[in-house]
Amino acid sequence: MEFIDLKTQYQRYQEQIDLAIKKVLLSARFIMGPEVIELEEALADYVGVKYCISASSGTDTLLMALMALDIGPGDEVITTPYTFISTSEVISLLGAKPVFVDIEESTFNMNVDLIESAMTSRTKAILPVNLFGQMPSYKRIQAIADKYQIPVIEDAAQSFGAKQDNRRSCGMSLVASTSFFPAKPFGCYGDGGALFTNDANLAKTLRSIREHGAIERNDHRRIGINGRLDTIQASVLLAKLPYYEEELLSRSKAAKFYHDHLKEFCIVPQTQIGNTHVFAQYTIRVENRDELQNFLLEKGIPAAIYYPRCLHEQEVFHHLAYKKGDFPVAEKICKEVLSLPMHPWLSEEELIKITAAVSDFLCVEV
Repeated sequence: MEFIDLKTQYQRYQEQIDLAIKKVLLSARFIMGPEVIELEEALADYVGVKYCISASSGTDTLLMALMALDIGPGDEVITTPYTFISTSEVISLLGAKPVFVDIEESTFNMNVDLIESAMTSRTKAILPVNLFGQMPSYKRIQAIADKYQIPVIEDAAQSFGAKQDNRRSCGMSLVASTSFFPAKPFGCYGDGGALFTNDANLAKTLRSIREHGAIERNDHRRIGINGRLDTIQASVLLAKLPYYEEELLSRSKAAKFYHDHLKEFCIVPQTQIGNTHVFAQYTIRVENRDELQNFLLEKGIPAAIYYPRCLHEQEVFHHLAYKKGDFPVAEKICKEVLSLPMHPWLSEEELIKITAAVSDFLCVEV
């Protein structure tokens, strides 16, 4: 049993993917080939924004967004302590300070009610994370940002394709970042990412940063990075894109099966009103999480922990001087979450096996 079944996905679309890759190989336009521009136009249209800027990874897109907004030493960026390290890593790389606020117990996303109390005169941006596949309330977050005249950067690494009040993820703020890491719902065959915005000047700045700060070849106006998306990766994403909505529907059906069969035995994911959820992970909560994980592994069922430690508990962020108990909800969630297999090709037989094993462990009959 696969936790994320990329092999079946490739087999389903093998002809289209192979042809797309072969086309790039024959053209030998491996860097910024025409497929990159084609992908950017297709993704901007899918999200419903004017500009998409593809890039080398979801981490680099976050870094580029912060650079484009001139975030630097002495600045503070409000974000969440319960996510992958890249969100706060890029803030620190620029000499700025991540300022954490606790999360909601129901959705694992940033608790919007706590944002304003974390703001200071040094706050220069809010960086929410759409954890596991759904968004926090961007209407409320944007209202706070507008009040203090600071930008919102949407970290949509796990939520590409999700909606909130009929607006697509990656189109909820001034600038949004997503990841095409292979394990993401919409992934390539290596590292990759993209940025989205409706601001023409910001899009121009982001493209410059992506190309070592160049406006055109050999004309460098600012410090940038080598942030380009490989043409082969763009071709893979173009081959997969026509099937993405169908995959999201399959993910939703698998999640409903989990929900219907597990809601009596453990805490299952909750989808916020107005949201759709792409279930990058299907994450349950149980008190004896580690024992359940071992039990499932013994039965050949892969299960993963996202994330076993909060960011403020990581050694690299000890200098921020947070202490145990500062973010009680996040700290509690870290000890209880377990993600079950989730991909579009989970069979009913597999879903029955997984849910039966979870309920058996909890000493309850299905």
